[in-house]
Amino acid sequence: MTNRILIIDDNKELCALIKQSVAPENIDADSCFSGVDGVTMLQKNDYQLILLDVMMPGMDGFQTMEKIRQQSSIPILMLTSKNDNTSKVCGLRSGADDYLTKPFDMDELIARVVSLIRRYTRFNLTGEHSHPLSYQGLTIDLDSRSVTTQNGTFELPPKEFDLLLFCAKNQGRILTKQQIYEEVWGESYVYDDSNIMAIISRLRKKIEPDSGTPFYIQTVKGIGYRFNKEV
Repeated sequence: MTNRILIIDDNKELCALIKQSVAPENIDADSCFSGVDGVTMLQKNDYQLILLDVMMPGMDGFQTMEKIRQQSSIPILMLTSKNDNTSKVCGLRSGADDYLTKPFDMDELIARVVSLIRRYTRFNLTGEHSHPLSYQGLTIDLDSRSVTTQNGTFELPPKEFDLLLFCAKNQGRILTKQQIYEEVWGESYVYDDSNIMAIISRLRKKIEPDSGTPFYIQTVKGIGYRFNKEV
């Protein structure tokens, strides 16, 4: 099976290099050089992943991601400037699944692309149906990768869904940030908790009755998180 990604970046040379680099992984890549064109292409074609640059003329990466998230939960890997921590955190809180700083090692980019695509597609490739996980006021559907709360049913982006599912399957157990990172991101833990905190913040706003006082995903100070054993 050939996967297909969309690169949204105004650097045409970089787009061409990425397209060439992912080809050996059986990944096709389309490129566009503005956020407006990227949103249009997403509406016309089926992709498994989007690479999205932050700094673009006109509609920047954050505005583009907002438009994308209104119509799709597709994984988004943001490309940020070196040491731009504000963009990283803002991107993760706004809906990105991962980020990579420029200039980056192409092997690392390929590894992250392959990992995100694998996690996004793995449930659709099994052909098996799983029973939803039901808790007090919350249902997690593994087949559709969606959740149902008092606010209705909606899909979650890959990182949010994987993190929620991992916590829920370990209900009542305290999970360290390292355990969560290595399971959800699928790579060795590096001490950078902004990723985890941003994803959990987004998730809480969607599933918690009151995100300021979390009911499902509880913080265990100094250690990590725990899915409420009482639900």
